[in-house]
Amino acid sequence: MARALFGAAIAAFAVALFMLIGLVRFAMPPLPEHEAASTDAIVVLTGGSLRLQSGIDLLREGKGRTLFVSGVDQRVSMNELLRQTGEAAPHWLGCCIVLGYQADNTVGNALETAQWMRHQGYHSLRLVTSWYHMPRSLLEFKRAMPEFDIIPHPVFSEQVRPQNWWTWRGTAALLIGEYGKYLAAVFLPFVEQPSVGGSLRIATEAQR
Repeated sequence: MARALFGAAIAAFAVALFMLIGLVRFAMPPLPEHEAASTDAIVVLTGGSLRLQSGIDLLREGKGRTLFVSGVDQRVSMNELLRQTGEAAPHWLGCCIVLGYQADNTVGNALETAQWMRHQGYHSLRLVTSWYHMPRSLLEFKRAMPEFDIIPHPVFSEQVRPQNWWTWRGTAALLIGEYGKYLAAVFLPFVEQPSVGGSLRIATEAQR
């Protein structure tokens, strides 16, 4: 009995150590993206105005032909979305931005984007989301569209402090929570893919 308990304690310690090392590695922010190549699409996952602003900046720089915003609330129009970034709505945005209204989580983002990409005949995208959300997003996007080229473009917010993150309660809670979601996505992949509807509105339609 004592030997069994000792063995169980060693196993539990090993698992805890493995999880801790994984968390430390997960909390290390990636390098900013400086890939010169353009992609067919720029895909922004909703969750903060800085993500959308980064996507618009990439579009202006010619890093993609179309900007797709996945996971937009049904009640939000293009003008309202742009106001969150302090942007006006120049005429040229109407031809280049598409809003996806069907996703409500990261798996949904991946499936919604895959449906739209295939419908457009696109084969590459630049994925824009927060740096701590990028590992799980990449995992789900590669599952949903393994044949596509995906360039990660992490966004860095001043509100999330990666340096000495364990001393900041909000940042620590965010990173630990996201790490848990990432592990769940790794070890418990979705079995039945949720359906994604086909309601995609282009910017000019959303402004009406």
